[in-house]
Formats: sequence, C-alpha cells, structure tokens
Amino acid sequence: MSTPILTITDSLLAEQGAQPSLAVAESLSASGPSPQPSPQRGEGARGPLTVVLPGKGPLLTRTGWSAFMMALIAVCAVAPVLNLWVPQGSMFHMSTYAVALLGKIMCYAICALAMDLIWGYTGILSLGHGVFFALGGYAMGMYLMRQIGRDGNYKSDLPDFMVFLDWKVLPWHWTFSDSFIATLILIVAVPGLVAFVFGYFAFRSRIKGVYFSIITQAMTFAAMLLFFRNETGFGGNNGFTDFKRILNIPLATPSMRMVLFVLTGLTLLGFFLFAKWLVGSKFGRVLQAIRDAETRVMFSGYNPLGYKLTIWVISAIMCGVAGALYVPQVGIINPGEMSPANSIEIAIWAAVGGRASLIGPIVGAFIVNGAKSWLTVAYPEFWLYFLGALFIGVTLFLPNGVVGLVKKFRKGGEK
Repeated sequence: MSTPILTITDSLLAEQGAQPSLAVAESLSASGPSPQPSPQRGEGARGPLTVVLPGKGPLLTRTGWSAFMMALIAVCAVAPVLNLWVPQGSMFHMSTYAVALLGKIMCYAICALAMDLIWGYTGILSLGHGVFFALGGYAMGMYLMRQIGRDGNYKSDLPDFMVFLDWKVLPWHWTFSDSFIATLILIVAVPGLVAFVFGYFAFRSRIKGVYFSIITQAMTFAAMLLFFRNETGFGGNNGFTDFKRILNIPLATPSMRMVLFVLTGLTLLGFFLFAKWLVGSKFGRVLQAIRDAETRVMFSGYNPLGYKLTIWVISAIMCGVAGALYVPQVGIINPGEMSPANSIEIAIWAAVGGRASLIGPIVGAFIVNGAKSWLTVAYPEFWLYFLGALFIGVTLFLPNGVVGLVKKFRKGGEK
C-alpha cells in the first residue's frame, strides 16, 4: 500500500504529465516499498510508475440536484408568491421583514462560502474578509448616493454629507459613480485588486498560519480607520444611507425588495455551483494538496503562489459581490462593516457549518445569523457570550461542524 504523501505526490505529478525525480522516489521508498504490485502503482516499485486517477464525478449527485432545484424554486417562485400575492392576514404570508432578513443572511452566506474556499480548501484562515465585503458595499453605495440626485436634504447634486462638509466638487474617485455599468465593474475590480496586491506580497513572503491571520486582521482594522476619516470622501463614521432608487426605480417598494431578494438567492446558488466545480477540478485538488502538505507540493514542481493568490482573489470578489447586494437591501453602509469582529464572524459561520463542505458554511451562516436575530431581541446582553461559547463548543466538540455531525449520524444509521 502507498503512503498518503506518496499518493498526493503521484497525483500531482500525473496531472502535470511528469514522472517523479530520483530524489522523490528515493525519499518515498524510505517509508516502505509496496509488498505487492498495485493497480494504481503500475507494475510495482521497479516498473514504470503510472498513476490512474479516479474519473471525475458529476457536479452534483441526483439528491444534490434535487435539493438545488428545490432551493431555486423557493427563491424564484415560493418566496415571491408568499410575499407579493398572499394577503398579509394569512398565516402563509411572508412579511417584508422576513424578506429583508433572509436577503441579508444570503449575502452573509456568500461570504461564508468564500471563506470556505480560502480556509476550508486551501488552509488559509483570513480574519480580514470583512474589508472586501465593505469595499463592494461602498462601490454600490456610491452609485446609490448619486441616484438620490436633488432629492436630498440640501437639494444639491452632491451627496448631503459633502454639502455638510462644504465640498464644492466630487472627489476623483467618484468620477464613474453615476454609471451602473462602471459600478458593476468596480464591485469586482476594487476588492479583486486590493486582494491581489495584498495577497501577492503576503504569499510571496510565505506568510502563513497565525501570522497571516493577524496581518489580515490588521488590514481590515487599518481600512476601517481610513474610511472613518471625513476627508476620504466616504461619509466618515455615518457612511452612506437614505438611498432612494436604483436604475431610477424606487427602492422602497415590495416588488424591488423581492427583485433584490431573488438576485441575491440566484447569486448564492450560482456561486455554490461555481465553487463545487472549482474544488472538483485539477485546480481544486492542488489547493487541497497545498492545504495538507504545501512543502510536498512545492517539491513536486508546483508553485503555490499562483494557486493561493488566485483563490484569494476569487474569494475576495465573492465577498465584494455579497456586499454590493447587501447595501440596497439593508439601506446603509458604514465603516463598521470593516470591523475585525465582522471578519471573525465570517470565520465562525464557516466553522459552525463545517469547513471543506461548501454547503456547511451556508448552513452555518443561516444558523448563526438566525440565532443572532432572535437573541439580540430576546437577550441582547447575552448575545456575544453565546457567540463565543458557540465557537468554542464547535472547535472542541464539532471539528467538522453541523454538516459533519449530520454525516456522522447518517453513517451510524446506515450501519
């Protein structure tokens, strides 16, 4: 039988179309030769070394596709019918509050999914993903502020906070804020560019582990302090609020709220399929190998820098898109979204649901934020204690999260 490290090395080399070097073969043979020829190892220790990788499975199982279609129907059909057509007095009516709450949690679920790609599948714990979420939110918020036009308190073409601070013209970084197309580009480009610059220098310096987590936390804290300053042109500690319309369509209507809800649900489902495809590809298998044995991956001829940087940027863009969907539904964006506590919460969602499972972080986001919405009303003084106890309990007793616990019970039932 081959060792786990040997299997990882051979798999990576086979995907490159390369044979292991003599040094690799000698170092691996020290852990013990295979007593018998193995179908996966070719003709034996001295024969040609060929690796037969398992065939690539379907994107989702039949059960998975059924669950996906049920979620799609719930988002695109059931929720709109219950909210817009079922009378308010009916027990089946979905309130506007529920629509806003679920839309907000789905934005959080996108962030948790992004965290799973970088932490669960690559082994990089980021405590600064809140900054990417906020950057996407600010890009959308700038556009929404320009959409207010002269309907603000000061009846000016400038946003109200700029008039209050006696600004005469828009800052240079507001140049394209009146264009919806430019805003969509900025929602992707700004978080992606910031992530690329930060990740390039961090990964090139081979910063990892707790040191990387601390640096990402320092990054989001520094960004929060920067956005608190009035002279940066982002509204200071008040941020952006009092949005009126998007694409010249009023925001405060049930139909527009439902459109934003459906768009958020479709984005979450789309990102889930994308993440599922990504982790099942060759790229995803290399990411998991980097997570488990980065040094061995480097020794096999792969440069982890490009892989880690790519998934880091993808994860940041996903958070930016989530922030852009979050702002028009919640109606405000301020530097508080960049607080280190918010970034830590994203990691907690992934841990509670179950890392390296994709569906787990989504479930974790719904569980934690659903509990938060209830506890902050019923027991507001105990919410933070509950959150800390939940994270400690999951770390000690549920290392694979809620999804891992469900899988464990399912296997036990089958036996």
